[in-house]
Amino acid sequence: MGSFGMESEKLEMFEVGPCKDSYEMGFLIGQRFSQRIKNRVDADTILQNQLRPFAHTPQSESLLKALFDNNQTKFPMYWDELLGTAAGSGVPLLDILLINFKKEILAFVPKEGVKSNLEDDSSNECSSVLVVGESMAIVAHNEDANVNLVGHTYLIKGVLPNGLFFVGYTYAGELPSSAFAFNSNGLAFTLNSVPPAEDEIVAGGIGRNFISRGILEATGIEDAINRIRSSEISVGHSYNLIEISTRRIVNVETASRKRISIHEVGETAFFHANMYRHLHINQAQDESSISRLKRANVMRKTTKDDFLSILGDADDNKNPIYMTGPSLHTLCTAVIDLDEKTLSIIEGNPKNGDVSIVFPLSPKKLINGQHHNHL
Repeated sequence: MGSFGMESEKLEMFEVGPCKDSYEMGFLIGQRFSQRIKNRVDADTILQNQLRPFAHTPQSESLLKALFDNNQTKFPMYWDELLGTAAGSGVPLLDILLINFKKEILAFVPKEGVKSNLEDDSSNECSSVLVVGESMAIVAHNEDANVNLVGHTYLIKGVLPNGLFFVGYTYAGELPSSAFAFNSNGLAFTLNSVPPAEDEIVAGGIGRNFISRGILEATGIEDAINRIRSSEISVGHSYNLIEISTRRIVNVETASRKRISIHEVGETAFFHANMYRHLHINQAQDESSISRLKRANVMRKTTKDDFLSILGDADDNKNPIYMTGPSLHTLCTAVIDLDEKTLSIIEGNPKNGDVSIVFPLSPKKLINGQHHNHL
């Protein structure tokens, strides 16, 4: 447990805003976590071995131009936030853009000459188990990432000029949040990447990081779904949307060409790894997801502890649900309890339940900088 330099790894939270504009918000985040963003860029082998070399080839030019233009046009404020993050951290803008559009670009990097296929897409896996039953309504989510990202994350509490705030678990240098988050409207989400087959991917579409940054500002599930639906996504994604006031959880799967499928979570516990479960689409067969799903299906799912046991399960040595390397690592586990109205972050194996931090989730209004729950 101690081998990963846990000292440096305490999850830090930075509260920022209200700012005069998005650039300033990005700048302050970049400045505050400058060293962590630099360390992440220096450790990110996918950036160094694949994204950067590709970005310097002539054939990448039209793809990157379309990708950058389309996202800047649709989300000018979030684009400015990234410009600010680059300036504040002192990391070259191209590197910041490449890590934020990693999935949208990797699909087009020529596969030959890539040293190992292992690096290919093992950068963000995740497992989620969800249920809305009479006795409990819970989302439990393992945030899994390439081992190079261990220690390169932080929490951002962003306060917007309109009084809304959000808290997002953030990968260093990326927009909050490509992982999990909640806002003061009582909306929360967790994300799972899904691998569509190559012919399902559209070049130059909207980046997943921009869509999830938009969901941070959503008023509720319907608004979040509309934001997802209106974006021409490039690759594909799975969103677990949680609404405290209505005790609802939905799983939304998306793909390019505006395809979307919505599954309302109910009494039957629903496990999601990194493959589509209900949107019919050609997809890459992810062996790890197939075995994680099989394993989760045979485990008991009656109590919250059962859910944590599933997410802490490492019975399958080759494809465990709880990952401790060599290439993938479970960074933390988020547990969203719709009855307690809390989001808890667990570091270490969730079976041990060592909660690092708990956030209350009921809708709030900021009045003169003070929190008031409004009924």
